[in-house]
Amino acid sequence: MQQDSLRAVVVGAGTMGTTLAKLMALNGVKVTVVDTNPKVLEASRQRLGPHAAMTCFATDLKMAEVPDFVIESVTENVDVKQKVVAQIEANVNDATIIMTNTSGIPIDEIGSALQAPQRFVGTHFFNPADIVPTVEVVPGSHTEAETVQKACGWLTRLGKRPAVLKTCVPGFVANRIQHAVMRECLSLLEKGVVEAEALDDIVQYSIGVRMALNGPLCQRDLNGLDTHLNIARYLYPDLDARQQPSALLEEYVAEGRLGAKVGRGFYRWGEESLARHQAQERNKLQRIIELAAQGSNGGES
Repeated sequence: MQQDSLRAVVVGAGTMGTTLAKLMALNGVKVTVVDTNPKVLEASRQRLGPHAAMTCFATDLKMAEVPDFVIESVTENVDVKQKVVAQIEANVNDATIIMTNTSGIPIDEIGSALQAPQRFVGTHFFNPADIVPTVEVVPGSHTEAETVQKACGWLTRLGKRPAVLKTCVPGFVANRIQHAVMRECLSLLEKGVVEAEALDDIVQYSIGVRMALNGPLCQRDLNGLDTHLNIARYLYPDLDARQQPSALLEEYVAEGRLGAKVGRGFYRWGEESLARHQAQERNKLQRIIELAAQGSNGGES
């Protein structure tokens, strides 16, 4: 797909920013990656491989060609994001749509640093951004409908499935659901109900494979809402409802067990095993998405 008329800038050359640049390069969008750290920028160039030839790199927003869209994808910190979006606004024209990529920071908090928040909209891409189709699109209270429409149109042209939220809530939709699931998983581990490997097997090869084909509401329709209600009546009172993070999670982080990036979380990871797992994951994700796309989205609403 060639997108000759579209120009984009990605601010932040970390993991997500790099995959966003790859997504655009794959779809023929003229993209510039901006990061103030030359080493991070060079690492992004290396990770992009052959796609780097179709991508510009800059350490200053002023060096970038005036774009149609800018995606801020810096660290998940509201103060940093406010500073960056304000800098973006100062270096683009009035027609440029400014997006923030965040996992759940309220859009109005980030947009409060802008003079024209009506052309600012939140997005939540899922890693790897060049593969996972859905993007949560989250308008702020000042975001104009035209801004949302343009953002969704652009995402669709990139092969994405934009899902617009009616209102902004912390964590948006996906992370609220993901954290609710993880809260219960950690509770089950703490109570000694199940070991980590068995828990992962149960989720991955039961509800996991079903949800790759049907969303949770579609699946409830297929199972029967009366059945779900009967189970909910006796199960909900026993589900974990704590308002603070799991003590087990706090313990692991305090011990430095931060996950694959340091070699240990719930499992142990070596460089080779991690690289092999990530390569297999990308391949399997693509195949799952292709299979899911062949089906319907459920019944008529």
